[in-house]
Amino acid sequence: MAINKDLLDILACPKCKGDIRLNEKGDGLICNTCKLIYPIKDDIPVMLIDEAAKLN
Repeated sequence: MAINKDLLDILACPKCKGDIRLNEKGDGLICNTCKLIYPIKDDIPVMLIDEAAKLN
């Protein structure tokens, strides 16, 4: 099950409050401003700064 577009439209990065986008694999949400990726586990976005990974 993919992330609903309506949900994706209202989600924001919890660190900078900026826009996020779905990554190519569909298993994470990327904030280009903070260079972080938030995981999606069991079709639920985990929007916790401590759970985010840094982008290379």
